[in-house]
Amino acid sequence: MATKNTKEDNYSTSAISKKLEGLFELQLVDSQIDKLQVLRGELPIEVSDLEKEIEKLNERLEDQMGVEEKSNNSILEQKQKIEDANILIEKYNKQQMKVRNNREFNAINKELEFQSLEIELSNKKIRSFESELEENSDKVKLIKAKVRARKKHLKTKKSELDVIIKSTEKEESKLVSKKKKVQKSIEERLVTAYSDLRLVSKNGLAVVKVDRGACGGCFSSITAQHHLNIKMRKDILFCENCGRILVPDDIG
Repeated sequence: MATKNTKEDNYSTSAISKKLEGLFELQLVDSQIDKLQVLRGELPIEVSDLEKEIEKLNERLEDQMGVEEKSNNSILEQKQKIEDANILIEKYNKQQMKVRNNREFNAINKELEFQSLEIELSNKKIRSFESELEENSDKVKLIKAKVRARKKHLKTKKSELDVIIKSTEKEESKLVSKKKKVQKSIEERLVTAYSDLRLVSKNGLAVVKVDRGACGGCFSSITAQHHLNIKMRKDILFCENCGRILVPDDIG
């Protein structure tokens, strides 16, 4: 019997009225928080975009530094080849002084020519890698300059945002605390439905008053019976057009 009474109490006019008042108060608090956040304008987005851009630039910089390291290693490799070739040339020159016939002389001569070509090829590759290094160095300088510029811009934007946040943080903190308190007085399922509506509703308005026979959110007309039911607080009713929770104009 007690369970039945509790269930009936949940759907009584006073219970429905309390729920509607709670939802409307929650909307008022959220709207006040929204107004404070509007003061920040596009700054939070700008700060986030700049941080992402700097992150991408640093990734590019890291890639270019990798290219530089690879080119330097390639130059060292070619220099080692030249050194090895010169050692062989010196060796073959000594051997050429001791040849006993034309066949040995020609064989050593071919080796000398081959090592000379190897040195020439390595020098050509070194010049190519040095050219790449020079080009890469310009890219690195450009990226570093961009990073410095973006960081400077980010610092300015963060400073502007901090000033606004500090000027409103006390008020916002109070409102957030008030919001939590109001939420505790409302059924969880209603808070969830309300939050979902806020995400898809223009200006975050999930709960609106009926204004001259129309929804205060989308301004669509509602039927006289629907209006009467809302006014009498018979149930939690929604706009048939936009889905917002409708409350009587004398609430609050």
